[in-house]
Amino acid sequence: MTSFMKPTTLPEPEPTTANRVAGAFHVLATEAKSLLALSRLYAAHPEAQTGFTQAIEFITRQNGNGKLVLCGVGKSGHVAKKLVATFNSLGLQAVYLHPTEALHGDLGVVGRHDTLLFVTYSGKTPELLQLLPHVDEAVRVIVLTAATRPADCELIRHRPDTVLLPAPCYEAEKTSFGVNAPTTSVTMAMAVGHALAIVASREMYRSVPAVFAKNHPGGAIGAGFKTGS
Repeated sequence: MTSFMKPTTLPEPEPTTANRVAGAFHVLATEAKSLLALSRLYAAHPEAQTGFTQAIEFITRQNGNGKLVLCGVGKSGHVAKKLVATFNSLGLQAVYLHPTEALHGDLGVVGRHDTLLFVTYSGKTPELLQLLPHVDEAVRVIVLTAATRPADCELIRHRPDTVLLPAPCYEAEKTSFGVNAPTTSVTMAMAVGHALAIVASREMYRSVPAVFAKNHPGGAIGAGFKTGS
């Protein structure tokens, strides 16, 4: 009788500090490269500049009568929620709206004087496409997405008056890290959102630090205002 030996499985090599640091450096350098490319896009791309300018005008002109409503799902939804907190801390009224809940009654939070900001890397998130036809035509709509041209964004094709805010990655996350997990794309969306919040707040208020101090009395930041540090 012939006996078959079970193949020997070699143990995986133990991770080393050098390998871990190299992996971290790759992620950080990739996102830094993408941010640099994004800043160059806004410095030189006329459509990106026009979209950003229009978005700022929507936010600053309507923040007296209306508010900014940010909408997204998944990781983009988490980005939207974080940006809501940033806008509010800088004196710009903002709320988060989940698109599925909007179709079940929460759409009532959106008023005719509001601005709706969709956060979607693909520009074709099904939940947002389902919501779009039910948004009042008087509501200004902005989409923060990877597309750099309106023609490449599905949401804009359904509503041509939508303002495009491009936030592309330098390269696909699958190429960078071997997996399509939202990583660099989240950083890009967050960065453009932060730029919106800072610039809009500076146009709305003579002293942004005073507004921020009033809205952020707690924690280490609040304590720093009290001590002047």
